[in-house]
Amino acid sequence: MTLDRDAELRALAARRWKVALLLTAVMVVLYFGFIALIAFQKPLLGRLIVPGLSLGILLGALVIVCTWLLTWFYVRWANTRYDAALHRLKE
Repeated sequence: MTLDRDAELRALAARRWKVALLLTAVMVVLYFGFIALIAFQKPLLGRLIVPGLSLGILLGALVIVCTWLLTWFYVRWANTRYDAALHRLKE
């Protein structure tokens, strides 16, 4: 019985790492992609979409929104799947 729980706990920890690494990779790509655009495509980011709003400002705001969404996704995943599985293992 203890070996089964230990194996399940290791599998659960591995799933948590996979989710965390995936979300981290997505965030790194978004952030550094935005930074690369700033470094190499200034004219593109300076283009006005509407008066007072450039593409750079919009993309910067979207990076922040994506950060919130990725955090929400992780918290939701952890609350519904990870914590439930951990609770089952404790019983």
